[in-house]
Amino acid sequence: MLRILVAAVLLAIPALAASIRFYLKDGSHHVVREYKVLADRVRYYSIERSDWEEIPLDLADLKRTEAELKQREETIKTEAEAVAAEDKAEREMARQVRSIPQETGAYWISGDELLKLKQAESKVNTNKRRSILKVITPIPIVAGKATVELDGEASAFVVNVARPEFYFRLVEEVRFGIIKLKPNKGVRIVENLSIVPVTKEVIEEMETVEIFRQAVGHGVYKIWPEKPLIAGEYAVVEYTEGKTNIQVWDFGVRLAAAPAK
Repeated sequence: MLRILVAAVLLAIPALAASIRFYLKDGSHHVVREYKVLADRVRYYSIERSDWEEIPLDLADLKRTEAELKQREETIKTEAEAVAAEDKAEREMARQVRSIPQETGAYWISGDELLKLKQAESKVNTNKRRSILKVITPIPIVAGKATVELDGEASAFVVNVARPEFYFRLVEEVRFGIIKLKPNKGVRIVENLSIVPVTKEVIEEMETVEIFRQAVGHGVYKIWPEKPLIAGEYAVVEYTEGKTNIQVWDFGVRLAAAPAK
């Protein structure tokens, strides 16, 4: 569809001549197909009367006529370039999507490379014990407070840009996004849990990052932060709210220091 639009915009450039506003110095204008300056007069083809006509050169406002024509040409050229750039970006995205493996996971776009993030092993810390968080059947947890954690204070997977773009293939249609992790004494805290007595309702608290998301295929999304990320620890996550089944693909943001002035 975009290629059709590009062609249409490009074809519109020569078509400008079919609707030129030929201005006169009194502020009026004729709609003409073309015009020619001939010594002391201007000859033009009137679209309204479908015939050639002439007027004295000193009555014509050639400066305004040519300025408007140039502006219109530049506008159409800019629009054509924008549509062509969008078409190129969509073709590049389609190429990247085709390269995404079928297995669930998060993939970072780094230039022309698509790098897979390793899924982290999440653990629930209830202060009494620390147990691995299962994917299908979340572990039973008692009423009170708990945290979901990852081992280590820093991820082995590092990105060096403030607005990394990821492709994410879901396990199933659940909630997903990017969150900020909190390093704390040998671990990174994914989320805090509060388990309500009696009902055992789980209240999850995590530091989410506002993101843009774009569906690019069945169960495949492109996601990226709305604002630049500061250096720190983050993760792409998938979860069902209240089910304690969060899945984590962790990464660190390490930004190069600005050169000294």
